[in-house]
Amino acid sequence: MKKIIVIIALVVCGSFAFAQKPCSFKYGANEADSVKCLEQITNFRTFYNAKNYTDAYEAWQYVIQNCPCSWDGIYTNAQTLFQNLIKEEKDSARREMLIDSLFYTFDMRSTYFPDKFTPGSGLGFKAYNTMRYRKSQYEQAFNWFVQSVEMEKENTQPAIWDAYYQLAENITKAKRDTSIVVEAYERATDYLDLSILNATKAYEQGTDALEELQKQLENGQIDRMAYDKQAKKLTNDTTRQAKLITNYRKTLVKINNAVTPYASCEVLDMLYTKKFDEIKGDLAAVSKMVNTMFKGGCTNSQVFQDGLEILHKANPNRNTAYMMGNLTFKNYAKNQSSEELSRAIEFFKEAVNLSETHEQKADANYMLALAYRMKGSFSESRSAAYEALKARPNMGKAYILIGDLYASSGGRCSDDQVPGAYAWAAADKYAKAAAVDPSCASEANAQRAKLRYPSKDELFKRGLSAGASVHVGCWIQENTTVR
Repeated sequence: MKKIIVIIALVVCGSFAFAQKPCSFKYGANEADSVKCLEQITNFRTFYNAKNYTDAYEAWQYVIQNCPCSWDGIYTNAQTLFQNLIKEEKDSARREMLIDSLFYTFDMRSTYFPDKFTPGSGLGFKAYNTMRYRKSQYEQAFNWFVQSVEMEKENTQPAIWDAYYQLAENITKAKRDTSIVVEAYERATDYLDLSILNATKAYEQGTDALEELQKQLENGQIDRMAYDKQAKKLTNDTTRQAKLITNYRKTLVKINNAVTPYASCEVLDMLYTKKFDEIKGDLAAVSKMVNTMFKGGCTNSQVFQDGLEILHKANPNRNTAYMMGNLTFKNYAKNQSSEELSRAIEFFKEAVNLSETHEQKADANYMLALAYRMKGSFSESRSAAYEALKARPNMGKAYILIGDLYASSGGRCSDDQVPGAYAWAAADKYAKAAAVDPSCASEANAQRAKLRYPSKDELFKRGLSAGASVHVGCWIQENTTVR
C-alpha cells in the first residue's frame, strides 16, 4: 500500500493542474510516450479484468496523468476500481485520498470525453459516492444531487434518482420539512415521465424498423447477410431501450410508493395552494405541480384544476389533453352532465392525435372508448378500443371493454336470429383478454362467468348444437361459436 499512497499523492496533489488542460496529444507528445501510454492501458485492462486492483491503479495513475484523453475506460471503470480499493484500505488517511481520486475522475471525465460524459452526470455520481463514503457531508451531496438532476433532467440515471430521493426523504425526517421530499418527487414525476417517453419512442422506432426489415427480406429487397447485420444492431438497440424503460418504471414506482406518507392530497393541496400565486406564471413549475398531483390522484383539488387549465391553454400537449379528459370524465361521473361527457370525448380525441408513442395512443384510445360507452355509442366505443389494441395488442382490458359492450347488448340485439347470441360474442372477447394479458385473466373470467347463453330450447328450435359456427347480427356483426 505504500506504493499506492505515493501514486495517490501525485494524482491528488500534483496532476490536477495538468489534467485540467485540454490534451495536445491523445497518446503522448512523441512515439515513446505513445508506446508507454498504450502499454499502461493494456496493463490496466489486464490487471482490472483479473481483479488485481492495486496494480490496475498504478497503470490507471500513469494514464490519467500522462494521456488522460487516450481511453475513456479509465473513467468508465473508475467506480468499480476505487470502490474495491476503498473497501480494502485500512488506513483512514489513505482511504480519504482514494475517495478524492474517485471524485477527481467524475470532475474530469466530461473534460476529456464530452461526447460520452456530461458534467451533470459527474456531479450526480459525486453526490452518490459522498453518501457512500462521507455521509456527514449530506448537505453537499444533496446540493450536488439537485444540480445534477436539473442539469441531466430526463437523462438522469435510475441509480441517481434512487439515492437522491432517499436522501431527500432522510432530510425531510430530520428537519420535518415535507416540502423537501415533495420537491424531489416533483422532479421525479416530471423528468422520469420524459425518460420513459423518450426510451419508449426509441424502442418503438426500433421495433417498427425490425418489422420493415423483415418485410424487405421476405420481398427479396435485401439479402440475408445484410438483414442479419441490421437486425442484430436493431435488436441490441431495442433490448437496451426496453431495459431502460423497465428500470425507469421501477424507479418511478419505488418513488411513488415511498412518497405516500409525506404527500397526501391534503398536504399537496396545502403546499401548492400556498405558493400557487407565486408559481402560476412559471409553466415549468406549474407542470411539475400538475404532474405530481395527477400521479397522486389529487384531481379534486381546485389548485390542480386551475393549474391544469393554465397549462393546457398555454401549451396543449398529449399529457395535458389526457389529464383534461380524465378530469372532465370524472366530473361527468359526479353530475351526469352530458356536456362534461362531450368535453371528455373531445379531450381524449385530442390526446390521441397528440400522442407520440403507441403506448400513449393505446391509453388515450382506451379512455375514449370508455367515454363513448358511457354515452351509449357502442360502435364508436368498440372502434376506439380496437384502435387501442392496434397500438398495444396485449391490452387485455380493451378486449374486456368490448366484451362488456357485447354483454350489455340485450336491448339492441333482441331481433337477432338467435336471441342472446351476443353473449357468445362477449365470451370470445373475454377469452381473448385472458389469453393476451394474464394480469387481467381473473377479471375476464369473472365477466365471462356472468354471461347467460341462449337456452337449449332455443338452440334446438334452430337446429344448433355446441361447437357450431353462428353469425351474430345487430350492431356486432361477428362470427362466433355456439356454447
